[in-house]
Amino acid sequence: MNVYLDLVFFLNFFLDSVLLFTVDIVLKRNVKKKRIIFGGLIGSSSTLFLFLSLNSLELFLFKFFVSVAMVLVCFSYHSLKELITNVLYLYFVSILLGGFFYYLNIEFSYSVVQNLFVSNHFRIPLFLILFIAPLILFFYIKQSSYRKRRDSNLYRIELVQGKKRYQYVGYLDTGNQLYDPYTKRPVHLLYDPTYKLSKKQKIIYVPYHGLQTSGIIPCVYFDFLIINQKQRVEKVLVGLSREPFHIDGVSMILHGDEILDHS
Repeated sequence: MNVYLDLVFFLNFFLDSVLLFTVDIVLKRNVKKKRIIFGGLIGSSSTLFLFLSLNSLELFLFKFFVSVAMVLVCFSYHSLKELITNVLYLYFVSILLGGFFYYLNIEFSYSVVQNLFVSNHFRIPLFLILFIAPLILFFYIKQSSYRKRRDSNLYRIELVQGKKRYQYVGYLDTGNQLYDPYTKRPVHLLYDPTYKLSKKQKIIYVPYHGLQTSGIIPCVYFDFLIINQKQRVEKVLVGLSREPFHIDGVSMILHGDEILDHS
């Protein structure tokens, strides 16, 4: 079998650089691009494996030390904790990328013939690896950034009404500017199709105006609201939404005037 050393070196350098670039963005290390390139060059030194006779343990240790060297060259050393974090994230995105390519290879390298899986010797072309790898990691970066922003605005909420307690996941939306026009109380929004109004509850109808819609939303008072099992807000006004919120796992849209003052 012919091995093109320059091609193997370039592929390793490209993938290692992309992995380091991903770690840099996700962890917000803000290193210079030339350090990422130098780290990629260190990683591409793994082509030496082709000329070394190593057992499984030696190969693992060699790869590990190369990974640590990549991280040190790219991100420098500031603390042991930061070094471990950098190395772990490098391995995580490597597993993510490698696992995806392994899936593609398995998916397309076998055909079903009379209920049997038969290899067709398919291998992912080099140009496809070079094209897909950045796309996969770009998607991971975008999702990671979105999750961090989203999770920073999530709160565990407990609404108490008499002897009844209701637990929800709330999302702090600074765009929620809904107030009761008479009492000037901020209005939180709740979507819970299982919540039933009792005959004794007083309903307050609050008008709202959106970009392309307007109307009136029924609201009720709860005795108090507990934020993350710590802070407590007395006498909160909650609007009952008929439509679910398009945020995964969220049942409440919280008003910043009451949440930020108590968080």
